[in-house]
Amino acid sequence: MRYVSMTSHNIGMNLATEQYLMNDKDFGREPLVLFYYEEPCIIVGRNQNTLEEINQDYVREHNIRVTRRLSGGGAVYQDLGNLCFSFVVPSDSEEFGDFKSFTKPIVDVLHKMGATTAEVSGRNDILVDGKKFSGNAMYSRNGKTFSHGTLMLNVDLSVVADALHVAKDKIASKGIKSVRSRVTNLRPFLDKKYQDIDVPTFRDDLIKGLFHVDSLDEIKDKQYVVTPEDQKEIDKIYEQYYNNWDWVYGKSPEFTLKRRKHFDMGTIDARLNVKDGVIKNIKFYGDFFGPEDVSALAEKLQGVKYDHDAIAKVLNENGTQQYITGIPTDQIADLLA
Repeated sequence: MRYVSMTSHNIGMNLATEQYLMNDKDFGREPLVLFYYEEPCIIVGRNQNTLEEINQDYVREHNIRVTRRLSGGGAVYQDLGNLCFSFVVPSDSEEFGDFKSFTKPIVDVLHKMGATTAEVSGRNDILVDGKKFSGNAMYSRNGKTFSHGTLMLNVDLSVVADALHVAKDKIASKGIKSVRSRVTNLRPFLDKKYQDIDVPTFRDDLIKGLFHVDSLDEIKDKQYVVTPEDQKEIDKIYEQYYNNWDWVYGKSPEFTLKRRKHFDMGTIDARLNVKDGVIKNIKFYGDFFGPEDVSALAEKLQGVKYDHDAIAKVLNENGTQQYITGIPTDQIADLLA
């Protein structure tokens, strides 16, 4: 087995690296284990409606990066207190969907670190004392399979409920919805000497445990370091997928949603139909006033990306006061997206 410790804290770049190492590098039949951690972000599953999984207002206000992964499963929030791991193996070496085979080596090391009640549960979770601290997903292509998962060491749990809770939207879509579980951080369940452990040290201790060594110096020859040539290809994947609005939002299934809010100058009730991430139809209802027919404003929004900045640009360019008098344009944009 070989290992990679990624240096980027950008989830999109790390997923691009994972994808590249799986699909474009030949390690023969030697398994590869990857470790990475990133700044606050939300990663939605391949078949999910991104907007159905996130609290748009909270995500925008707190600069939380949002991306979509290649594998299925539900949405997860991560920050610098979470460690991700990924095993890449030949597809014929493990049965697709057998998460236990991939997670067991990690669980075995965690047991040695004091988390004796850690166990694989259900389809793809790892629990400790009955609470979830790890979710896992899987993807297979071109004779290889990767299974990647999270390890919530010291995540800011107060953010999870806000970032993954759709507070205002009433969305109807065919996207695969996340199942919310009781979650916990792992660090309190580790031995006393690990109570202040940080993520980089936790990662290194896991690697040593997986390779049954006392020092990383003993396995220098087992570490793969991304080369400048690798990075050029990784950058291309990053732009094609993980930094691409169409991939993150445009791949969402068609959906309808209702955005309603009462302002001092009246109530706006907007109904939208979004397909391929673009507004196909929008109608405004409410008791607001305006000298011109609001349907003209709705027409200007048809064909626009369902994205806050894109909507705000159209509203600012065309003006809103002649349609919805007294309610500031920026507040209308905030309501719609």
